[in-house]
Amino acid sequence: MSKFSGLGARLHSGETSIDYIGKRRRWYAISGLLVIVSIGALSLQGLHLGIEFKGGSSYTVTKAGASIAQAESALQSAGITGEKIIQKVGNDKIRVQTGSLTNAESNAVQDSLAAIFAVAVDSIDTQIIGPSWGKEITRKALYGLIGFLIVVILYLAMAFEPKMALSAIIAVIHDVFITVGIYALVGFDVTPATVIGFLTILGYSLYDTVVVFDRVRENTKSITSTSKMTYSQAANLAVNQTVVRSINTTIVALIPVGSILFVGAGLLGAGTLKDLSLALFIGLATGAYSSIFIATPLLASMREREPAMQALSKRVHARSGSPASASVTTSATSALVTEKRGPRNQPKRKGRK
Repeated sequence: MSKFSGLGARLHSGETSIDYIGKRRRWYAISGLLVIVSIGALSLQGLHLGIEFKGGSSYTVTKAGASIAQAESALQSAGITGEKIIQKVGNDKIRVQTGSLTNAESNAVQDSLAAIFAVAVDSIDTQIIGPSWGKEITRKALYGLIGFLIVVILYLAMAFEPKMALSAIIAVIHDVFITVGIYALVGFDVTPATVIGFLTILGYSLYDTVVVFDRVRENTKSITSTSKMTYSQAANLAVNQTVVRSINTTIVALIPVGSILFVGAGLLGAGTLKDLSLALFIGLATGAYSSIFIATPLLASMREREPAMQALSKRVHARSGSPASASVTTSATSALVTEKRGPRNQPKRKGRK
């Protein structure tokens, strides 16, 4: 732990520097591979929408010692052979979800469940959701997502600058797309809890990105007047100064979410938790990745195309006498850190008597 803390201090001070911006093509390639996998999963398997979005029937039976095998037997007895989802909720509840059923089919399912589990028909919690209601929920979820992105773009454009807002939104779309692709690959159902998880990871991803961008803004406040660093070098220094904080924050967030996913949903069988926890777990990890490896490199690429930043780059490289490289980045970083700290006073030697 002390070595990790020492590394964080060296990264923050500029004594050690990792070239995140210079290796952006590598990060783009990794993201491109994940995006291709997501596209393949969505094309081949698609998303498994829950009954809240496509309509269907839900039956919850409360019975101590109830098992999934009993529920499957009840559906077979009722003649239901189509799409079905059976989950165990806690220790004494079984939830059975099916596609849209007629009234006769629904009554048959209730009677079969009551007979198998030896409970009264009235004690079975039954919910019938029509397709039109599911479409309305889907439409509202999309409206909420679009509204969220619009508000975020406006805020970031006013608080920072338009190019920072654009980079942050691209990173957020990258996070959501990869999360949705993995969701399709795993085959979990998309429920309202999933939508809540998606909106949560949007906020977390933006939070992490804004922290990095705030440091970028501080490092580039008067960059054209000093001519000691290019914009990419100053942005790279900002990432190095915040990377340990991002990693620590992400690990702290992933530990409880991972407990919900692997212990709650995996070991304890709490099926209602897996939808939310999987979206949060994947989204938190990709959000931390994108804030460091996607958003900031994109911002640096867009800013380096500006005439003022191109002129600055020529002046910096002319002073160093060599093209942009890792050594130039390190020396420029040290120069900026020295400028902020002030010159180092050497101790005076005492004369011999």
